[in-house]
Amino acid sequence: MKLLFIHQNYPGQYRQLVEWLAAQGEHEIVFLTQRRGVDPTPGIRVVQYAPHHKPTKDAYGLSRYWEECTGAGYGAALACQQLQAEGFTPDVILGHVGWGELTFTKIVWPDVPVLGYFEYYFLAKGGSVGFDPEFPTSAATPFIMHARNAVNFANLETVDLGQSPTEWQKNTYPKSFHSKIYTCHDGIRTDRLLPNPNASVRLDRLGRSVTREDEIFTYMARNMEPTRGFHSFMRALPHILDARPNARALIIGGNEVSYGKESKQAGGYRAEMEREVGDRVDWSRVHFLGRIPYSDYQTVMQLSRCHIYLTVPFVLSWSLLETMSMGATIVASDVAPVREALSHGETGLLVDFFQPEALARQVCEVLSNPGDYAHLGQAARVHAVENFDFLTRCLPVHIERINGLTPNARPISLP
Repeated sequence: MKLLFIHQNYPGQYRQLVEWLAAQGEHEIVFLTQRRGVDPTPGIRVVQYAPHHKPTKDAYGLSRYWEECTGAGYGAALACQQLQAEGFTPDVILGHVGWGELTFTKIVWPDVPVLGYFEYYFLAKGGSVGFDPEFPTSAATPFIMHARNAVNFANLETVDLGQSPTEWQKNTYPKSFHSKIYTCHDGIRTDRLLPNPNASVRLDRLGRSVTREDEIFTYMARNMEPTRGFHSFMRALPHILDARPNARALIIGGNEVSYGKESKQAGGYRAEMEREVGDRVDWSRVHFLGRIPYSDYQTVMQLSRCHIYLTVPFVLSWSLLETMSMGATIVASDVAPVREALSHGETGLLVDFFQPEALARQVCEVLSNPGDYAHLGQAARVHAVENFDFLTRCLPVHIERINGLTPNARPISLP
């Protein structure tokens, strides 16, 4: 089969799928992306495209996002036309609808089916915006959020079928979308993401390696920001370290902003929160690891005695499912998207997002009595394998859907 993937940040949510398809050696795979310097998986042809237009800083707020998305979409369409001129016509197109990259694909290939990734519908209430009163909205917010959904509405007609990774994410969309969207996660490799009782990581500041025998607790996010509860974590930090004098925090994440507004202070949210908690924290026991290689991240999670996952109601992070697969004891924020993956007292522990001291108390309880909570990590792994495993749970669903869109093409076979 000939497959065209379109995602501005290769490989995005298609990491496992394109890797698996390429390994079969039976398909022609082209991946269209804005990302430069890609080292693609063998068997995948990566083609870069540039947005045809970007809005200026003074662009009208209600149409700025649409302007950005159509600029990306037209740039992607021009790249598609170039592929067409070279003789490539895909049997199916898969891509993320959120950045407009799919918007004009049917103009280039009217008869090629499109399977779109519906990640999130911009909500003025019930989602990330307006959840935390510390970051209030304005009177214009409902209008801005609704205007941003223009790309979702346009692409509902572009796609032949849609995918959402979780029911909560699907349900952010209006009911008029639901008949076109199926729910199935992208999938995680639970066969690779395993518990490892012998995991160790060297901490240069400490002068030795730490293992599961050490009292390590962890926090991880792509970027340290309020959407992923970084401020709540940092406010819990002094209480945890005071109560547990041998505990150490290993923190993974960048200092940029993936979602929401940037910090107005120099150094971003990390520096802002460091200043707030100040000398109430023993900084010698706090290790900011930054963005680290995936294998190192995996090792850190494997030795964690307690992993903290915080988020506002928003897109569920892969990291939560991955740490579940590795058997971590997880303390997470009690919000709807998390509850879809984690059950309090069964596969993890849920706490109020707005109660840092309650978060600290729960983490300290796990740190002081790890044996009493080990069953949660074991159950979390079982749940991850049964519901989110890529090979056995998610891949068959996605392949069935792709084959259903391409009845005249050679079907993709499962081993």
